[in-house]
Amino acid sequence: MTVAAVLTADGLPLKVKLRRVERARKIRATLLVLPLFLFIAVSFVAPIVVMLRNAVLDPKFSTIMPLTTEALEGWSGANLPDEAAFAALAADLKQAQTDKTTAFVGKRLNYDISGIRSKVIATGRKLEKLETGPYRDSLIAIDPIWGEVATWAAVERATHRVTSSYLLNAVDLEWNGAGDLVNTPVERAVYRAVFVRTMGIALSVTLITLVLGFPLAYLLAILPTRTANLLMILVLIPFWTSLLVRTTAWFVLLQDHGIVNDAIQFLHLSDHPLRLIFSRVGTIAAMTHIQLPFTLLPIYSVMKTISPSYVRAARSLGAGPYYAFWRIYFPQTVPGIAAGCLLTFILCLGYYITPALVGGPTDQMVSSLVALSINQENNWGKASALGAILLMATLVLYFVYNRLVGIEKMKLG
Repeated sequence: MTVAAVLTADGLPLKVKLRRVERARKIRATLLVLPLFLFIAVSFVAPIVVMLRNAVLDPKFSTIMPLTTEALEGWSGANLPDEAAFAALAADLKQAQTDKTTAFVGKRLNYDISGIRSKVIATGRKLEKLETGPYRDSLIAIDPIWGEVATWAAVERATHRVTSSYLLNAVDLEWNGAGDLVNTPVERAVYRAVFVRTMGIALSVTLITLVLGFPLAYLLAILPTRTANLLMILVLIPFWTSLLVRTTAWFVLLQDHGIVNDAIQFLHLSDHPLRLIFSRVGTIAAMTHIQLPFTLLPIYSVMKTISPSYVRAARSLGAGPYYAFWRIYFPQTVPGIAAGCLLTFILCLGYYITPALVGGPTDQMVSSLVALSINQENNWGKASALGAILLMATLVLYFVYNRLVGIEKMKLG
């Protein structure tokens, strides 16, 4: 016995009609979120892709110096290259002088050898008058730097379209003349110290906001709704003022004759103004004020979902208040703590305005080096490498966060 298919008013089978309706609903939903996806792709994903590309891809030098790139392909790096390589370099520099790109060649080599830019430009000018070889002796006569293996090693590295130089320089590593990976000389090694400083400041701010935010989040979670909402407004006030205004306010508060120092001297805690501005204290204080809501809100949102019956059950079974809080209540807040601390730490890694205004020379973070590389050195490769390292650190932290949350869920489950 066969059952007749159920038809709709327009004569279509009901299953077909339902599939069409569901497909149309999905298409409408996709069209609604498509502008957001496009905005994220253009404003977030694309810049990250370009940044990662610039950190490892450097094709312009090989484009300007094609003959030198070809001549150095089989060079061992142990000794000076042959006459053909010198001739290729001379021909490329002559053409670069005509195309007015010699300055870029010098700038690119200056990333590896400090002070070589002016020598490359001078060599290009003198080569215009040189019509015939031998070019090896002529180039060395123009400047002895062309007779050094280290110079040619830098030229050979610059000819690579895909390079590791930017990433290595961003962690104070470099290739020496023998092709070995070595530490950057102490007088030029600054990036590791800045990365450690950035991590230290971000960690300090994260811990302080956790210490201040956890009790406040707990208070907001247990207070009556009306009182909690009033306190929440006070917590959210920093969001209603710009970052620059908040940082400037701390500048006024912490200066030598500001409110804080005047209060300290009035209370006879010190007989002279303390060094609060242009110091690590001012940087951490201003960043803590800005970041406190970012740590507090995720913790508060998790605490609101924790039923008070868990702690009451533990108390009814003989557990003391301290034991019930730390063994029953606190483990359930770990996902919120991890989310808040991760958010604050990641945001602190990219701080620029606050350390620049209230911090001293020894309080500048990686973002200051990125700005320096772009605005003054015009070295987009190094800036991209610094950003790529921060991105990798962020991804590692996110991976650790997922692991912690997964382990905690398994324990609670």
